[in-house]
Amino acid sequence: MPPAPKPRGEATRGTTAPNRLRRIDRWIAATQAGALRSDARPLAVDLGYGASPVTTFELYSRLRAVSPRLEVAGIEIEPARVAAGLALLDATGPHEGLTFRRGGFELPVPRPPVLVRALNVLRQYDEPAAWDAWDDLRERLAPAGVLVEGTCDEIGRRAVWVTLTKDGPQTITFAAHVRTLERPSVLAERLPKTLIHRNVQGEPIHEVLTAFDRCWATAAPHSAFGPRARWVEAVSLLARTHPVLARPPYGGRNRWRLGEVTLPWSAVAPYSR
Repeated sequence: MPPAPKPRGEATRGTTAPNRLRRIDRWIAATQAGALRSDARPLAVDLGYGASPVTTFELYSRLRAVSPRLEVAGIEIEPARVAAGLALLDATGPHEGLTFRRGGFELPVPRPPVLVRALNVLRQYDEPAAWDAWDDLRERLAPAGVLVEGTCDEIGRRAVWVTLTKDGPQTITFAAHVRTLERPSVLAERLPKTLIHRNVQGEPIHEVLTAFDRCWATAAPHSAFGPRARWVEAVSLLARTHPVLARPPYGGRNRWRLGEVTLPWSAVAPYSR
């Protein structure tokens, strides 16, 4: 029997922690219910979950509340990380539909997933490789599937993520723990690799973040009512000049109060790839 092909991709640093991805999971559950229920046997993939499988267990628990028949596969390149997932699975009892397996961008799963979550996976790649990974992963989605790719800090207080379908990038979301936020543009540190080097004058992403900082400064008096009130006011001001998604499930004050704002990808898409 020939040896199994080598997984495609590179091992990440493996850094992870409980609840690090809570903001992203909460957003997925609230906004992607249609995709999560779009198949008779829906499958989600947690790609590159890191040294600890805890975030895969959390994804499974949070999304099963929205789609009870959802199956979740945690995928890692490092055999030791897969072994850690299997060991935790054994130690915590049966979890119907939860599996761990070795692999990479080829997604070694039995059927196309309705969701691929890839957080903190592409930071070490250069920009062209990140674009290629986007193309590769979205081609492997189920017809109504979605790829959620992005980056967060070590404890999940600041994050930026993009959703992609088979048709390409669709939205970008900025999220923060607003009590510790100096200004919105610090989220530039968490931009996906396809944008992080485009945050320069003349590019749309730079214009959006600069405008958001201006709105944040204008909204300063609302701090008297708390940091959430200031964030909501800043997003409301930004929506006057930029295509902020202002209706459920992506927008509206209920989501903005969580320290989120989502825009269409077209608002930040670089002028050239």
